[in-house]
Amino acid sequence: MDPAGRVLAKARLPEGVAGMARLHALVAEQFGAADPDEVEVVVGIETDRGPWVAALVAAGYLVFAVNPLQASQYRKRHAVSGAKSDAADAHVLADMVRTDSHQLRPVAGDSAEAEAIKVVTRMHKTLIWERTRTTQRLRHALREYFPAALEAFEDLDAADTLELLTKAPDPAAAARLTTAQITAALKRARRRSIADKAAAIQAALRAEHLGQPAVVTAAYAASTRALVAVLAVLNEQVTGLQGQVEAHFGRHPAAEIILSQPGLGPILGARVLAEFGDDPDRYASAKARKNYAATSPITRASGKKKVALARHVHNDRLIDALMSQAFAALNASPGARAYYDKQRARGADHNPALRQLANRLVGILHGCLKTNTHYNETTAWTHPTQTLAA
Repeated sequence: MDPAGRVLAKARLPEGVAGMARLHALVAEQFGAADPDEVEVVVGIETDRGPWVAALVAAGYLVFAVNPLQASQYRKRHAVSGAKSDAADAHVLADMVRTDSHQLRPVAGDSAEAEAIKVVTRMHKTLIWERTRTTQRLRHALREYFPAALEAFEDLDAADTLELLTKAPDPAAAARLTTAQITAALKRARRRSIADKAAAIQAALRAEHLGQPAVVTAAYAASTRALVAVLAVLNEQVTGLQGQVEAHFGRHPAAEIILSQPGLGPILGARVLAEFGDDPDRYASAKARKNYAATSPITRASGKKKVALARHVHNDRLIDALMSQAFAALNASPGARAYYDKQRARGADHNPALRQLANRLVGILHGCLKTNTHYNETTAWTHPTQTLAA
């Protein structure tokens, strides 16, 4: 499509190198012998990562990652019938970058180190979420046929719990567990007050509870064994990936600045770096970074009515990391604690106050990264108008 909106060529491209070569050929056909340095090719695509995006950026194209929600709303400018096809979607993307590129965000020029951190941190967090889902499935199954286990074990994904449930996945087998077996599992998990905990677990497992018929109990026990095996593997892989996250993050030039921020350790710091990226020109101001983080509010104004609301469209991984940082900063930074208490005194509930604190911390992080300075408690909270605390 040319600047006037006229379609120059269209084709369905295959995956891989063949598709990229075909795209280059199509572009070359339109410009003939023109000087490549004087030609700008703008590309719209509904993702900001992957081999195709990397190849497009490496080829010198200006690539805009268009949120599918934006594309869906823009499609209504062309037709309100609701019709949809791949060809029509491609036309919409091309038209968007032709007319509204100034409103879109180009794909960030993050370093390879930042991309590597993003890969391992996202998989690490995905496995943690999967472990939580699997633990909830296990909890639901135990509630149906083995409620004593829920009273005996506090953490269903803990190593000692998984070991004992593997040995005794049903009420009858659990009631036969000896103190020595329970104690050995607790020792391997490095628990404290082992004797008291072993006695409490044994008593809970031998207490009377309502149950299911034997055949149903056997079926549930088989399901529990499967879930326990999955949780054991997830625990192992989460621990292994944690080491990879720390190793990749530790090699990044910005790691020390990020780790100086209150509430950020190697794991949370790596997640924040991965989701923000390390392109120094991506965020023109602290406000732009806050808007991308979705910690800043949005304003809805109509006539005399004006309200400030939280942003519901956001990067789930980033906002999760930033809210965790804000919560941890309550104990790590007196300034953060005072800022949070100030919001609560104004009538804000816990989550809104925590979000406002996260928004403030994003501004502080932006200032530190822009000026290449470490966090300073006094500068960050005593002089809010300075660049560091923007």
